[in-house]
Amino acid sequence: MKRATVLPVLWLFSLCLLLSLGSFVLARPSPRPKSANFRKAYHDRLVNDRMKRQASSAPCAAPGAQAISAPKKNVWYGLTDEEAAAVTKWLFSQEDLNLTAAEDAGSWDNTVLLVELMLPNKTDVLPYLDGNGPEPTRYAHVVLDHRATTEPYYADLLVGPLPIQEGQGGGGGHGDYGGHGGHNWTHGYKRQSSAVTTWEPLTYPYTRKTAGRIRNLGADDDVALYDDWLYVVCADILDITLDLWGGSCLGLENDTIDVWGIDPVWQDDGIIRWDTFWNYPTTDFDAETLLPLGLYFKSNVTGRDPSKWSLDGWLYNDIFYPTTEAFRAAYYSPDFEKLPANVEGAWADTDQQGEIPPLDTVFPPITVAPRGSRYFVDRDQKYVKWMDFEMYLSFNRDTGMQLHDIRYKGNRIIYELGLQEALAHYAGNDPVQSGTSYLDSWYGFGPYAFELVKAYDCPADATYLDSKFYTAETTHTHVDSICLFETEANYPIQRHSTSKYVAVTKNIFFTVRSVCTVGNYDYAFSYEFYMDGSIHVEVRASGYIQSAYFAKNEEYGYHIHDALSGSMHDHVLNYKVDFDILGTANTMTTVTPVAVSQVYPWSDGKARNTMKLERATIENEDQGKLYWGANGATQYKIINSDYPNKFGELPGYRVLPSEGTIYLTVQNSSNLARAANWATHDLFVTKQKDTEPRAVHPYNNQDVYNPAIDFAEFFDGDSLVQEDIVVWFNLGMHHVPHTGDLPNTVFTTAHSGFQIMPLNYLLGDPSRETVNMVRINYHAGNVSEVNEFGQGEPMCSYDFKAAEPDFWGYTGDVVIRKFPYDPNNPYFETDSVV
Repeated sequence: MKRATVLPVLWLFSLCLLLSLGSFVLARPSPRPKSANFRKAYHDRLVNDRMKRQASSAPCAAPGAQAISAPKKNVWYGLTDEEAAAVTKWLFSQEDLNLTAAEDAGSWDNTVLLVELMLPNKTDVLPYLDGNGPEPTRYAHVVLDHRATTEPYYADLLVGPLPIQEGQGGGGGHGDYGGHGGHNWTHGYKRQSSAVTTWEPLTYPYTRKTAGRIRNLGADDDVALYDDWLYVVCADILDITLDLWGGSCLGLENDTIDVWGIDPVWQDDGIIRWDTFWNYPTTDFDAETLLPLGLYFKSNVTGRDPSKWSLDGWLYNDIFYPTTEAFRAAYYSPDFEKLPANVEGAWADTDQQGEIPPLDTVFPPITVAPRGSRYFVDRDQKYVKWMDFEMYLSFNRDTGMQLHDIRYKGNRIIYELGLQEALAHYAGNDPVQSGTSYLDSWYGFGPYAFELVKAYDCPADATYLDSKFYTAETTHTHVDSICLFETEANYPIQRHSTSKYVAVTKNIFFTVRSVCTVGNYDYAFSYEFYMDGSIHVEVRASGYIQSAYFAKNEEYGYHIHDALSGSMHDHVLNYKVDFDILGTANTMTTVTPVAVSQVYPWSDGKARNTMKLERATIENEDQGKLYWGANGATQYKIINSDYPNKFGELPGYRVLPSEGTIYLTVQNSSNLARAANWATHDLFVTKQKDTEPRAVHPYNNQDVYNPAIDFAEFFDGDSLVQEDIVVWFNLGMHHVPHTGDLPNTVFTTAHSGFQIMPLNYLLGDPSRETVNMVRINYHAGNVSEVNEFGQGEPMCSYDFKAAEPDFWGYTGDVVIRKFPYDPNNPYFETDSVV
């Protein structure tokens, strides 16, 4: 009887258990067998099914961004070809400018150096971007090279409004540019009621008010300096150069020696040059800066008449000779020590050499977007959108690529982000290295942002955009000079593991990149955007170092080749970031951990040695020159105090160095005087003003004691509390070249970075929104659940031929003549600094 009762009960219990287990299994979205053997078979079947689908699937999507229409017109991008041609033609019709076409001009003619868009004032742009305000009126920024005078100068002009409309009184006066056309430009240009195009001296963005004029110390560099001076000096010591190096520098095709020197020239006691001799490379490799010869001479080249210039001495083997006669007499004396030359060899060539590492000939890993790109581009408006970020791009002659109106989750966080200047300040025992401090915007980054090499500078499947710049009545188009791509970092953005589960999130980020070759250095500029809402700004440098002759240079560099010293130098690159955190009313605050000894209610009256947070506010511009805190402790935050979050914390973004940021080692530089006051600290904060759009003028090196823009004058005590504020930060590296810099410095070590990261800006980590994560639940060696959160599978077959582009299609620059305008006959021409 008991047995008969128990059996139905057991049967009923078993049935209920099976039903309950069945309902549990059916309720799971993707059940996994528990047994190890069954689980392996299940996994193998999934892999086989996936491989079959991939094998039979269509080819992967073609590379390139998805199309999108920008929400607003890009008011920063630049002049159209037609606008540039119309402005150029109009300029030549202004008789008071006395212009000569570049191809016909000599050293005593006036020419047009630059025609580009004058960036509109922020106060004019914001009503257009954020409301129903009108599109800002367009103006052209024009630079004239005025050489028809004994005191040549550059003239910055403002031409507009555009499009060109002829009318009365087109200009501002000949020679002194004295007229003002009835307009007031003191606080930046504003919309005009008149549509008649005029030109005005451009003065409002500059701290020095000289009617937009800056002296030109290089007006004779292309002809008179060499033909009437440097080559004459070389001819005067031809016997010595032939004896020392078996070569000459006479301006002839068979010259084997070059001569050049300091930049900028010294400007305290007249205009002083120090020049030195360099061996020409004997191959096509650009190795001249590795071949100094160790002989230097000093010249006073004040004025424009070479017959009044003077040679003021020679330096060889750390011995100074006041005249050529004294140098020659010493040279032919019995005890004169002749030093060896630097001569090019395989050591200076960048082609492959040496033993190939194991497996190096196997094709390396690549980045693939199997389902096509995951970002959008409006090519005409240079508008880019990736995930929750969106922005506009612009491009200019002085600093190359810039970013504007950067928005995150629909809100602007940055109005403007971009390079301002790059300084390379050298030092050495000889006067050329000691006297050299390149300010690279003088040469310009825009003209040398050459076509990128696909699959090397950027992934082959990246999106490539063109850029343009104006020179000598032509517009040069840099084909494929900006790249955009998404890739995966070599580390996850998040992970955590326990005894029950492991969770990991992929770190996918988006990059905007341009590479500029300014003389001997190639700078790779990258802006990286991450799923956590942060932005990383990076610069890397490669190329040939400018070296020094090894004699007596031990305190300034390593001896790195036969007669070669690595010339120590600081790279300092200044950037502007104009923050708009939930509006334009922002404040910079700091939070710093500090050591304290403190008694707590629970510490039994004993002091505890510990730390706590110290908070402060950067109240005004007098406090706006800053260094990164000792021990990396201080947090610099740009916050909006008008919008505390629900916890009472103020939303903002933090700025912090990520890799090797520096400021200039040299204090009160003898070379630069007041021309680079932006390089003295790690970062600065100022009040945004339409009259202070740039930290530098590209021609600051022409008058270092009274530069067109003296950054120090930006700091006039303005309040920085809940104002529209701008942060200026420096990247860079202290570079002491070593043997590993031969033949070229490498990007892996010569780099610097800066982060802009949200701090209490959102209520949590926004990277949790991505589906590119996995959580694996496990116990006792068995996986119980795998959650991939709906991420897509790579359902296509990839053509690996796309990973190796057709390098025979590399074209260089495409040029279109603007005066006379000839859009139907473009031609190829690529110029470089050297």
